Amino acid sequence: MTEDRTVWLDDHQQRVWRLWLEVTTTLPAVLNRQLSRDSQLSVQDFEVLVRLSETDGGEMRVVALAEHMGWERSRLSHHLTRMEKRGLVERRSCCSDGRGALIHLTDCGMTALKQAAPGHAALVRRVVFGDLDHGHLNDLETILSRVRDGLIAEEKSQLAVSD
Repeated sequence: MTEDRTVWLDDHQQRVWRLWLEVTTTLPAVLNRQLSRDSQLSVQDFEVLVRLSETDGGEMRVVALAEHMGWERSRLSHHLTRMEKRGLVERRSCCSDGRGALIHLTDCGMTALKQAAPGHAALVRRVVFGDLDHGHLNDLETILSRVRDGLIAEEKSQLAVSD
């Protein structure tokens, strides 16, 4: 008989972990419903439009956009095709080297973003930040930064093992 050496979460860690899972499942659903209802955009559409709007010229390479969003290129490509059919973005060839495509924010996409942003910001302010004072906000920033840093380190270690 083999001995189980698994180190399980303690009761407090288990409660926090389940709360984390509930929040990370429910928040995107609530954001998606609001965006869909108010602007016919998904959270993913909104993120693409925001990222493009923050660049010079409103465009990015598909590879860079996928990296920023943490998506596989094929998943992003399919999503961009759907957005392109709705007139939110357009693909352009890259003049500088002829490789790959640039994704460009269209006027229609910018209009959709400008219409969606106020309601989205109001919802985020209400459900995420509404009950947090300045100290809570600082604590949350510190905690999320540490979790993000741990994720980055884990990704690097996993990539090193797979190489």
